[in-house]
Amino acid sequence: QLQASGGGLVQAGGSLRLSCATSGRSFSRGSMGWFRQAPGKEREFVAGIRYGDGNTYYAGSVKGRFTFSRDSAKNMLYLQMNSLKPEDTAIYYCAAHDNRIITSAIRDMTSYAYRGQGTLVTVSS
Repeated sequence: QLQASGGGLVQAGGSLRLSCATSGRSFSRGSMGWFRQAPGKEREFVAGIRYGDGNTYYAGSVKGRFTFSRDSAKNMLYLQMNSLKPEDTAIYYCAAHDNRIITSAIRDMTSYAYRGQGTLVTVSS
């Protein structure tokens, strides 16, 4: 039900905006997240947002460079990525859950019931 898009090739220091279509499902009372998996590495948390929480959570490696947002009217999620680095190269996935995920689990993609196909981001040096 989720489909990420917007990946591509960009030079270090550049920007990309990833989008995630939720097939008309709002998840407005749940939790949403972005994850990534680099070649040969474990999947890792990038950013998460939880309804009613008022907080957006970021991995330390992207904090200050990436911004997670959503457009409830369009049922879309976005990840604005600025100041990209070669180590940001990965397949990026969006995920969502109908309910609030507890703080300790928001960084675990298996906590989310809905996970989309990824989009590849390649950052050249």
